Amino acid sequence: MLVNMRDLLADARVGGYAVGSFSVANMEMVLGVLQAAEELRAPVILQIAEVRLRQSPLELIGPLMVAAARQASVPVAVHFDHGKTEQKIGQALELGFTSVMFDGSHLPLDENIAETCRIIEMARPYGAAVEAEIGCVGGSEDGSEEIAMHCTDPADAVRFEQETGVDALAIAIGNAHGNYKATPKLRFDILAQVAEDTHTPLVLHGGTGISPEDFRRCAQTGIQKINIATATFDSVEQTVRGAYDAGAIGGYYDLQEAEVQGAYKNAHRHILIFGTDGKA
Repeated sequence: MLVNMRDLLADARVGGYAVGSFSVANMEMVLGVLQAAEELRAPVILQIAEVRLRQSPLELIGPLMVAAARQASVPVAVHFDHGKTEQKIGQALELGFTSVMFDGSHLPLDENIAETCRIIEMARPYGAAVEAEIGCVGGSEDGSEEIAMHCTDPADAVRFEQETGVDALAIAIGNAHGNYKATPKLRFDILAQVAEDTHTPLVLHGGTGISPEDFRRCAQTGIQKINIATATFDSVEQTVRGAYDAGAIGGYYDLQEAEVQGAYKNAHRHILIFGTDGKA
């Protein structure tokens, strides 16, 4: 069933777990994520980032994501991730996405607050939730940039919450997009301080490569949404490659099934780590 991300994160906050937000690029990945969610009776979020729309046009992938969420037997939110432009954020809202993210992390705090408030006003008539980001998560969503990490200042998080009333806040605690070049050292002290000082559900971007133990600690310390993108794409590619190597691809539909299984395996593993199994 299609639900609002706001409700999923409120339940996660009470339950002390995190909801997985899985990036998808085609129908097969959507099917794989939802297969895992339904099998484990877990709420999930399907997401696509603006930077990925060149490969997966929003007017095509968006209705597919929304329709799949409506058909699912578990709660599914559909999220527009790392929105950069009002035009594409507005398009996602028109298509029925139940949450959108405005990424103003590259802006001065005052501008980030002002622009986030504008997006909140855009989303209000649709009833959609809004996510924002402060601090600077390392790397970039598509791996094309080496963006330096800049951890979130807890005082900035308090001000951002008070002046925007945003529904979810992505913070930087030493996390980075893409595959980590070394084991990440997360600043749990910053996470704990932000969680103590604010009431907004917190989001962790750059989930690929973080250990299961650190994921669980994040969920127990105040993270309610964890984004998984690169791990999904990697799992699909590796599963397809392995099926070819094993001689298991005899035609297109075998290839399609391998893609579904790659997304399924990745989502299944992370749902168990995040503690969302049985929470639907």
